[in-house]
Amino acid sequence: MPTYEYECQACGASFERFQSITEEPIRRCPKCRRAKARRLISAGGGLLFKGSGFYITDYRSSEYQAKAKAETSSSAGASKDTASAKDSSTKPGAEKHADKGGK
Repeated sequence: MPTYEYECQACGASFERFQSITEEPIRRCPKCRRAKARRLISAGGGLLFKGSGFYITDYRSSEYQAKAKAETSSSAGASKDTASAKDSSTKPGAEKHADKGGK
């Protein structure tokens, strides 16, 4: 529920009220009791999200987390194997040995 700011047009008093969005605006000033209060347009309060539970990854099940960890570790191992295979085939000496063996 938001906090709304009000100002009395009769006496100039300003006050705040914690109200539901669907609740009618206050008309009567608490200071002078005249029906001249009006709701002001304000910037509102900033939202602060502290702690866990605000990201989709915070709600993941332990089973999902275990599968994701296994997937990342297996893909990391596979990328190391392909990198070492590429390194051995692109070495300058590997081409020379292949030429000698073919003659």
